[in-house]
Amino acid sequence: MKKIYKTIKIVCFSIMSNLSLMYKIMAVLVVSFLILLVFPDQKKSSYNFTEGSFWNSEDLYAPFDFAIQKTAEEMEKDIRTTKRDATLFFEYDSTLRNNVISRVSNLNWNMTYYQRTDLIRQIKRIYDKGYMENLNGFDVNRDIVVLSGNVGNSHSYGDFYTQTEVGDLLNEVLMNFSNPYAIRRLLMDSIVLPNIRYDATRTQLEEESRLSRISSASGMVTEGQLIVSRGEFITHEKAKVLASLDAENKVRFNQNYSETNRKIGLYLLTIIAFTALFLFLALIKHPVLKDNKKVTFMLSIIWLMAFMVAMVLRINPDWVLLAPLCLAPIRVRIFFDMRVALYIHLVIIIIIASFVPNSFEFIFYQLIAGMMSLISVKSFEHRSNFFMVSLIIFLTYSSIYVAGVLSQDTSLENIKFGRFIIFFCNASLTLMAYPLTYLCEKLFGFVSVLTLLEISSTNTKALRDLSNKAPGTFQHSIQVANISEDMINEIGGDSLLARVGALYHDIGKICTPLYFTENQSSEFNPHIELTNEESAAIIIAHVRNGVSLAKKYHLPEAIIDFIRTHHGTTKTGYFYAQERIQHPNEPIDEVFFTYQGPKPFSRETAVVMLVDSAEAAIRSLKEPNKENISALIERVIEGKIRENQFSNCNITFKDIETIKRILIEKMISIHHVRVSYPIIENNSNNNDENETNDR
Repeated sequence: MKKIYKTIKIVCFSIMSNLSLMYKIMAVLVVSFLILLVFPDQKKSSYNFTEGSFWNSEDLYAPFDFAIQKTAEEMEKDIRTTKRDATLFFEYDSTLRNNVISRVSNLNWNMTYYQRTDLIRQIKRIYDKGYMENLNGFDVNRDIVVLSGNVGNSHSYGDFYTQTEVGDLLNEVLMNFSNPYAIRRLLMDSIVLPNIRYDATRTQLEEESRLSRISSASGMVTEGQLIVSRGEFITHEKAKVLASLDAENKVRFNQNYSETNRKIGLYLLTIIAFTALFLFLALIKHPVLKDNKKVTFMLSIIWLMAFMVAMVLRINPDWVLLAPLCLAPIRVRIFFDMRVALYIHLVIIIIIASFVPNSFEFIFYQLIAGMMSLISVKSFEHRSNFFMVSLIIFLTYSSIYVAGVLSQDTSLENIKFGRFIIFFCNASLTLMAYPLTYLCEKLFGFVSVLTLLEISSTNTKALRDLSNKAPGTFQHSIQVANISEDMINEIGGDSLLARVGALYHDIGKICTPLYFTENQSSEFNPHIELTNEESAAIIIAHVRNGVSLAKKYHLPEAIIDFIRTHHGTTKTGYFYAQERIQHPNEPIDEVFFTYQGPKPFSRETAVVMLVDSAEAAIRSLKEPNKENISALIERVIEGKIRENQFSNCNITFKDIETIKRILIEKMISIHHVRVSYPIIENNSNNNDENETNDR
């Protein structure tokens, strides 16, 4: 039967392990695809450079012949210049002069013969020189070609009369006429018209011809020519050459470019980064890898960071540093250790760097800022720590930017203060770690320092109930909490978690407080009326009751783990021993006297188990002197080791020796024996008694 049970257990464990592995693989594949999906399509520059900085790569030689392309501003300037310099074409109407003279001669106006003769002579003068159509909006300094038939002659704007000048010439003749203004208006509006008219069609053709001859290149670079040397300052001209080379590379690249292959490559790079993360966690045997909920949490953070950067890139690639990537290491550090937080931050940076411009600059900024955010604070026991981290992130970004400008430009004149606004917004958004911590706790069942501080108060409903209904257990729990915290500080671990776990480890005794000796205020012991098995069942039940009460009080799973494990799979020693004494020759079913576990699986739960057992045992000592306390603690610890209670936790023999030493020191200090003072009968008796009582 045992073999069948063992086989079934092995098969079930194998299936569960495979399911867990399949979940992790599928999660990585899905998250990698989602990351690829959110980032915009963009072809990155082959060369990372900035005008006004220094070339940090190796000497660059032209890989092929290419033209140096003009900038958009230069092309716009050339177009404006070409249009300005283009020739204006006009057409000469040779018949208009005689037609106007004929109409003026035949008009029935009230004028004398001499007046008509003077007017016709003036009109001949106007048309002999030429009357040009009004040139509103044109530069009077531009070249003018007047076409007469198929023959064109170059002229300047001043070679012909304008409308204003024609009006003045007519006024000279008409000033002696009756009603001169009416005659002038009639002549200017319908009779004396320009004989040199603007030819829009020919002018447009001339402009288009000139524009078509504008070259987009300002020079050529031949294959093998040195473009820029390492450490050389990138001037405007150098930047044009580099931009032209990059553009030519893209043209040649696009001829064989495949967007599908590019995405497959990025997808594989993302999966490789995730694989490195999981191999690292497996190498250090971190427990986070065993819990799919924690794996989901890590992958969610990585995707969220990628999503934020992708959204910023869609708005403006220059704002990429606006995304608060330091949120990731801070949030991971709140729930896990610094190694995991830093490595996840590295993976996030590596993945996102494949999609953003200026990858080197991006990696440098985010790596240093993330490291500083982790170094700046060990824990988040106070809300002010979040503001301190935010300030440090802002100062880190700003320092890197100023140092970069100074190293490249050797001057601070080119500092752009808009960058500091981006850094400030980034640091401010980092404060989102505070509300996001609460959200992560609810979604993934984690416990943070903030929550531990909240529930460590003895004013919580659970601890108030424990204090009122089981005061002895309450005092015992406080004692265990204080000693456990000191021990974890000594051997390493989460001292706050150990303290809070110890405060709640015996909360199940609320249900049956009088069945535990520390709560019995009279000489009556209810166990007298019960069998050993019944008494053991009540004692063992306080673990199960504690778990139920913890869920009722909405305590985190991390605290419930202390309730489950603080007795491990040990036995109820007193009643088991009584059963053996009372029934020496009968077989005993040990299941009725054994806690169901599980065994402690962390340093914190192991320490609470040892302190709980030692503190409870020492209470039973009739003479708590140094020798008795030391011997009892030795027996308690050796008993736990003998029962293999620490097989699931990362506690060493060196840690156990440290725990033993601290336990003995603490217990001797707590249960010290007062020195007996001799009674001296004299007038100072009262003073001696007072001194003794004070001590």
